[in-house]
Order: sequence, then C-alpha cells, then structure tokens
Amino acid sequence: MCLLLFTSLAFAQAIDPLPFKDHAQEVRFQSLTRELRCLVCQNENLADSNADLARDLRHEVFDLMQQGKSDDEIKQYLVDRYSDFVLYDPPMKASTMLLWFGPFLILLAGAAVVVVTVRRRGRAAAAVANDKPTDEGDDW
Repeated sequence: MCLLLFTSLAFAQAIDPLPFKDHAQEVRFQSLTRELRCLVCQNENLADSNADLARDLRHEVFDLMQQGKSDDEIKQYLVDRYSDFVLYDPPMKASTMLLWFGPFLILLAGAAVVVVTVRRRGRAAAAVANDKPTDEGDDW
C-alpha cells in the first residue's frame, strides 16, 4: 500500500498541473518550455525534465506568463539569470561560438588524427618492406 502511495505521489509531481486560463496559454507554455534547457539534466528541455530545478523553472515561466510577459521577455529573463546555456538554440555571438562550432572542431581534430595515424602506418609499412632482404642474387 505504501509503495502504491509513493508511486502515485511521484507520478503526481512529474505531471505538475498548472491552472492555465485557456488551451492557447497551455500550448504557448508547452512550446516555450520545450525551447528552454533543463540546467540539471542538460540534455532535456524543461517540459520533459523531472528535476526539481526544472519544475521550479516551469513554475517561474508560468508566473511570468501570468504577469503578461512575452516569450522573448521570459527567455531574456532566464538568459540574464542563467546565461545563454538555458536556451536550446543559443544565439550566434562571440561567447557562444564554442557551442556552435566546438563539435565540428572536435570532428576535424579527430579526422586529422586518423589521417596522420594512417599515413604514419603506411610509411612504416613501406620502410619495413624496403629494408626486407630479398632472396634474389644471394648465391653465397
């Protein structure tokens, strides 16, 4: 019985119902929370995360919506507080260049390592083949 109660409480926390004025406001909230990153999970958006901080941020987004803030104002508030990392699609600027191009640079570095390694092994194999004595002309 206790397990059933605990499971239902955990499920109720994951649902996190909020008193929306209408369906349009709920759709706007869902859309907005899908554009914002959970700062704890980092690979989930606020809408999908069950982390306590994500729940708190969802409530904060909801409260800002109730105050009449626009989506851009809500995002800017969260960016001011948590940096561009809170956005799933951070803007292109000097401080986010590594976020945008870092994976590509890592891929290029990995490809360069593979090319250098393959070339070295090829040269080493060729050198071994050239140094190998042949049986031709060895009539001793």
